[in-house]
Amino acid sequence: MASNDKQTDESTDESRAVTEAALFEAFGGVRGMVETTVPGLVFVAIYTVNRDIHIAAIVAVSLSVLLGLARLARKDTLKHAFSGVFGVAFGAVFAMMSGNAKNFYLPGMLYTLGLAVAYCVSALAGFPLLGLILGPVFKENLSWRDRNPGRRVAYTKASWAWGIILLAKSAILFPLYWWGNATQLGWVKVALGIPPFLLCVYLSWIFLAKAPPPIDVIAEMEAEEEAQKAAKKAEKEAAEAEKIAQPLLDEWADRVVTEAQTEHADRRYPPNR
Repeated sequence: MASNDKQTDESTDESRAVTEAALFEAFGGVRGMVETTVPGLVFVAIYTVNRDIHIAAIVAVSLSVLLGLARLARKDTLKHAFSGVFGVAFGAVFAMMSGNAKNFYLPGMLYTLGLAVAYCVSALAGFPLLGLILGPVFKENLSWRDRNPGRRVAYTKASWAWGIILLAKSAILFPLYWWGNATQLGWVKVALGIPPFLLCVYLSWIFLAKAPPPIDVIAEMEAEEEAQKAAKKAEKEAAEAEKIAQPLLDEWADRVVTEAQTEHADRRYPPNR
């Protein structure tokens, strides 16, 4: 009994560790959080000192590019390497063209708001966005939809958590964008960069760690493919064996028929003695 409990605990710990690793991998990990936060921090710090949008934007974009190149040097995925670069570059161009430093943060704020709405709407529709994001990471694809209802519930809860937290973040930032100044918005934006993300990841980890394990549909497809290959191989070997044995069977059959005919002839026309 104690051995079974120990195995269960080990399985649970392993499931939680895998879930934690998958969550951080899907969203870029701690490195991704730093890469999305530091350029904004640099922008607001430089702008606070000299009030020059162009210099602040150029330095922020340059830093983001360096961080992206560092990811490429470590052979990281292109998605993680360039997602932050494009976001920072878009905000920098928008700020420089408009002449309003607050617009450096507007694209990211709009993205956050859109993502929050997508999480909530998808959870309400029964097709949680987090399941679409993490399904391939866990190698379960969309099997959680019909074959694993416990995970569907967990993904729905986690998607609601992401949606509500990001909506709360947007509810703080947009009033500052409309009525505050660029420095206030920048520092609050930086302060709200990592904590909400960590809270979302933690809640997702709690929900998914308690859910049933994912169904590895990739392994199932590979096993089915191997079974088909084995069946084809067996069929081919059987055909080859039949091809080899058929002449022997035909020869044996001809011999049997010949012997039967000879025996019949001997009975019908016995030799003279």
